[in-house]
Amino acid sequence: MTANRITTQLRRMRRDWDRRARENARFYVATLQDQWSDDEFYRSGEATFREQILTDLENICQGRNPREMTVLEIGCGAGRVTRSLARHFGRVYAVDISAEMVRQARRGLADFPNVRILRNNGRDLSALRTNWWNRWGIGPRLRLDFAFSCIVFQHIPNREIIESYVRDVNRRLRPGGLFKFQVQGSPLVKPNADDTWVGMPFSERDAREMASRCGFEMRYHTGAGSQYYWLWFFKEREIR
Repeated sequence: MTANRITTQLRRMRRDWDRRARENARFYVATLQDQWSDDEFYRSGEATFREQILTDLENICQGRNPREMTVLEIGCGAGRVTRSLARHFGRVYAVDISAEMVRQARRGLADFPNVRILRNNGRDLSALRTNWWNRWGIGPRLRLDFAFSCIVFQHIPNREIIESYVRDVNRRLRPGGLFKFQVQGSPLVKPNADDTWVGMPFSERDAREMASRCGFEMRYHTGAGSQYYWLWFFKEREIR
């Protein structure tokens, strides 16, 4: 796909997700119900955190103290899962393509000084190349101990954009670190390049080939053939 076409898609994604966030951010983040109270919304994030993080700490932490780890969430939306990450891990970066989602997430997590929520460009982690690191004394070469994404890539109708994220996570992740994320796995899905709701599906072969190209080992996977196809990518080598 041409660079101009990708740029057009990214603009459309940003526009559509800003519109959705203004209309009903919490519904578009978690479509189980139309209206969410604060308690309900964050409890749903806690459930995701328990299911995907707390049950997998051996792979995620690898013997490290969570309070000493720096983690990243891609596609944080209104901060549904971000709050639980902030309660458990030492430093949390969260990015989203929508300025309105970022605004709402920052407002909802204002009491968590260990969180930095940034608007990104929708295809990589260049938003992290800011002076935020000065506040934490990490240095300009931010290193992540763990990266996570849930119900995000299933909305991206372009594998090149998803792979761009995966490559950039590799550049930031420490050797051996885990990027755990979910993609669309149903072969019945037929995405449209102009649609920013239905994302490109991945087969097991697609996922393994992407892992290899991006310097990861796909050690585990679950949910192949379904909407919730979870992938465990462990960093093997640096991607330049």
